[in-house]
Amino acid sequence: MKYLALIYTAPGASPDYGTPEFGPLMDAYRAAGEVYQRDGVMLGGEALQPTSMATTVRVRNGKTETMDGPFAETKEQLGGFYMFECANLDDAIRYAAMIPAAEHGSIEVRPVMELD
Repeated sequence: MKYLALIYTAPGASPDYGTPEFGPLMDAYRAAGEVYQRDGVMLGGEALQPTSMATTVRVRNGKTETMDGPFAETKEQLGGFYMFECANLDDAIRYAAMIPAAEHGSIEVRPVMELD
């Protein structure tokens, strides 16, 4: 079954790019990625630009409306994702727990709906 691991963190919760702490964080992401590749579970994954770069799209009465930024104001914001192919939810949770952001944010693990 496919599982999406959505990575949520509060702005400023992780080290900024270019700081001395950023390198070890990226090393931890690389190490997790190596496990995912070795175990053959990773189907994809990407980091996202900050929510300030987001555009929210709605269609109301046939008219497309857009607004800058995320739809909801929340403390934690979606920052990236991984997609895994796992035998069960327990395995998906085990891999999600390897995502470094789990130490200062949260990882939402959700099964992907398979439509025939």
